[in-house]
Amino acid sequence: MGDLLQPWHLLVLAVVAFLLFGAKRLPELGKGLGEGLKGFKEGLKGVTEPAPPAPGVQQQNVAPAPPASTPIEPK
Repeated sequence: MGDLLQPWHLLVLAVVAFLLFGAKRLPELGKGLGEGLKGFKEGLKGVTEPAPPAPGVQQQNVAPAPPASTPIEPK
């Protein structure tokens, strides 16, 4: 498995990609892949760090909902 990314393999993959997509589409595909990876990294960063509150929005303390096992009686 360690021999997977040898220079000849990468060269063959580049030639196949060039033949499949052409010279005009390869930069577009590379840009899209780069933007996708950037978004993915930002998404992972957002999972580990809490999101900052939006400006002008005040947080409210909300009472927790009753447990599902307690029936709610109508008034």
